[in-house]
Amino acid sequence: MSSQESAAPALDDVLMAALDIGGTKIAGALVTRDGTLVHRVRRPTPAQGSADTLLDAVHRVLDALAADPRWDTVRALGIGSAGPVDLAHGSVSPVNIPAWRGFPLVAAVGAHPALAHRPVVLAGDAVAMAAAEHRHGAARGHGDALCLVVSTGVGAGLILDGRVRHGLTGNAGHLGHISVDFDGDPCPCGARGCLEGIASGTAITRHALSLGWRPPAAPDASAVATAARAGDPAAVAAFDRAARALAAGIAATAALVEIDLAVIGGGVAQAGEVLFAPLNDHLRRYAAMPFLHHLHAVPAELGPDSGLVGAAALAETATRTPLATGSAIATHAG
Repeated sequence: MSSQESAAPALDDVLMAALDIGGTKIAGALVTRDGTLVHRVRRPTPAQGSADTLLDAVHRVLDALAADPRWDTVRALGIGSAGPVDLAHGSVSPVNIPAWRGFPLVAAVGAHPALAHRPVVLAGDAVAMAAAEHRHGAARGHGDALCLVVSTGVGAGLILDGRVRHGLTGNAGHLGHISVDFDGDPCPCGARGCLEGIASGTAITRHALSLGWRPPAAPDASAVATAARAGDPAAVAAFDRAARALAAGIAATAALVEIDLAVIGGGVAQAGEVLFAPLNDHLRRYAAMPFLHHLHAVPAELGPDSGLVGAAALAETATRTPLATGSAIATHAG
């Protein structure tokens, strides 16, 4: 299933509003309970701007959402933001948005006039993706799963015992910054040999170029995937290295918390079998214990809308069970 535009629901249907905030775009949508986007807005992120400039861009997206006649049926707003996040304080510190360090996003967004008396629910963007895939996508029906976004970075969220798990601060499952190479290159996070530095789209492209791959145009992971499908040895090797790193991280996570499924989305997952064939081969080697033999990786189903769908799903859950979720999700009522 993929989320899609459709005919508007009846005005008495409950909707959730959602924001997906990243380093390149701020997306907003009105979302039905079944994960359908009925109205969407998108603006570029002024990532190098001031904190106020960034907040103004978010408010403009909210202005456009609130102008829709169905806004009166919106019960809550869910936000999936690039992280790290801090749910206890409702703040964010996205690595690729320098002006937002410890920025009080929940309070700042909740002050928008259109959100009066509506809760604002915050989650990390990869956790929002996990919520979307668990409710509407490839992890549907699984009580325990790991959902990854593999793109310019590597993020992830955990589903355990049938629930999205945020962790103490909202960053549980942050797989991109576990070390899979003790002697690996330094990572901007301060560690060495991080999974993100090997398996991200940027890392795949960099490694293919180092092995002698010569792109026909601008080099990126999509171009490496095209070359790998054509049998280019450097491109094949770059994807195999990324798949091996992902397998090591996924298998380690599975050994720790006993998941049987890894759902992988993001731009790198669009490579298809160029990624998934070596990934599942390596998983069989790394996930060697008998209780891990069912572990496998599949593509995500919801595509680029997953952050919006998941943010809406988390907001809807919070409005239904505030006592169960309040300690894990920052909320604000305007």
